[in-house]
Amino acid sequence: MYSAEDGRRQQPDEETALLASPERKALKVPTPLPTLQIFVLLLMQLAEPITSNCIYPFINQLVSELDITGGDEKKVGYYAGLIESLFFATEAMFIMQWARISDRIGRKPVLLTGVGGLCISMLFFGLSKTFTGLVISRCIVGMLNGNIGVIKSMIADLTDSSNMAQGFAMMPVMWSIGGTLGPLIGGQLAKPHDRWPDVFTSPFWQYYPYFLPCAASAVFSAVIFCIAAAFLRETVPKATRKKMVRFASDDTLVNVDPSEASSDIPVRALLTHPVLWSVANYASLAFLEISYRAIQPLFFSTPIEFGGLGLPPSTIGLILGSFGIMDGIFQALFFAKFIDRWGPKRVFQVGMSMFIVLYPLFPAMNVLARTGGMSCYVWALVILQLAVLVIVDMSYGCSFIFVTSAAPNKRSLGATNGVAQLAASVVRAIGPAAATSLFALSVEGNWFQGYGVYAIFTVLSCLFMLVGIPLPRRAWSNDDDDDS
Repeated sequence: MYSAEDGRRQQPDEETALLASPERKALKVPTPLPTLQIFVLLLMQLAEPITSNCIYPFINQLVSELDITGGDEKKVGYYAGLIESLFFATEAMFIMQWARISDRIGRKPVLLTGVGGLCISMLFFGLSKTFTGLVISRCIVGMLNGNIGVIKSMIADLTDSSNMAQGFAMMPVMWSIGGTLGPLIGGQLAKPHDRWPDVFTSPFWQYYPYFLPCAASAVFSAVIFCIAAAFLRETVPKATRKKMVRFASDDTLVNVDPSEASSDIPVRALLTHPVLWSVANYASLAFLEISYRAIQPLFFSTPIEFGGLGLPPSTIGLILGSFGIMDGIFQALFFAKFIDRWGPKRVFQVGMSMFIVLYPLFPAMNVLARTGGMSCYVWALVILQLAVLVIVDMSYGCSFIFVTSAAPNKRSLGATNGVAQLAASVVRAIGPAAATSLFALSVEGNWFQGYGVYAIFTVLSCLFMLVGIPLPRRAWSNDDDDDS
C-alpha cells in the first residue's frame, strides 16, 4: 500500500509489517505472498483469454452462416478480422482511462467492472444474429476491460521487491491455461443441436447454434465476479484515492502503478532510446503474433479449394487448445533456463526468427491437402507449426525484461509499461483486420496463387527482426537511483 505523503509502500497491518521488517530484509528472506489475494487476481486474469479465445474456432463459420458476405466464402476473412480487431481497438482507447480510474476509486471496482463486461459481452455475442450485433458486443468487452494493467498494479500493491517476481510468475501460465480452455469451449460446445440432438432438442439451439460456448464462458466470468466480490480486498487506501497522479497537462502521462503517484513523467523524459527500442520490439512481436493468430483459425476453417484445410470448429478448438497445453508446459520448464544461459536478446531474436518459418507452413499444408487430402503429412506440419509457435512465445517474456529495464528510473516504471501496453493494443487492433483482409484479397485476386498474404508477412517478419539489433544482450543498464 502507499501513502499520499511520501509515495512509499505501507503495509496494511502489523503482521505484514513484521514480515517486511529490516531483520527479514537483512536475511534476504522473501516476504510470504498473500496467497488468497494473488489467487483471486489470477482467476480474474484467466477470464479474459477464455472469453477472447472462445470465439476463434467458430467465428469464421458464424460470419459465413449469418450471410454477412452474401454467400461469398472468399470475403469471410474481411468481416472475421474486423470482429477480432474491435476488442483490441476499443481496449487501446480506454486502457489508460481505466488505470486512472483505478487510482481514484480503487482497483476492485474497476476489476469487477471488467469481469462483468466480459460476461455481458459474451451473452450478447451468442445471441447476435447480425453483423452490427457482433460488432457492438465486441466493442463492449474492449471498452469495459482494462483488467490486465490493473491486475499488474494490484499485484505490485500486494508484493515488495523480495517477492514481486513470484507474484508475476504465474501470469503467463494462467494465460496459457486460458488459451487452452477458451478454444476447447468454443470448439466443443458449438452447434450442440448437431452434436447432441437427444439433449439439445429445443429449436433455440438451432437458431442460436453458437450461444452455448458463449454462455459457458459468460458463466465462468460470472462465477469469478462473485468470488472476487466476496474475497478480493482493496489495495488503494481511501485516504489516498483522488490524490493519485492525474494528467497535469498534454505533455505528461498518467502512471499506472500507484507507487509512481508522487511524480508526473514528462513525455520527452520518458521516451528515451532504450524505451523506444524496447516498445518498438514489443509492438513488432505483438503485431506479427496477433496477425498469425487471426489467420490460423481462418486458414483451418476455409475450404481446401480456397486455400485452407476445411476443418470443423470442434477440430479447430482441439488444435488451438493443444497449443495452450504445450506452451504452458514449455514456458514453465525451459524459459528461465534459456534466459540464464543465452540472455534475453538471443532468446528474443530466435523467437522472432520463427515467424519466418510459421507463415510459409500455411501454403505448404494447403498444397499437401490439395494433392492428398488431410494426410498424416498435413497433420505433421500442423504439429510442427504449433511447436514453432511455442518458441515464438518465449519472446514475450524477453520483451517484458527489456521494457522494464528501459525505464529511466523506478518512478517511471509504471508509465513505461503503460506506453508499451498501449502500443501493443494499437497494433493488435490493426493486425487481425489487416491479416484476414490480406488473406481474403490473396484468394480473391489469386496473389501468388492465393498465397500472397503469407509472402507479405514473411517479408515483414524479416524486416521486424532488424528492430531487435540495438537491444542489449541482457538488459538495459540504468544508473539512475530511485531517489534521483
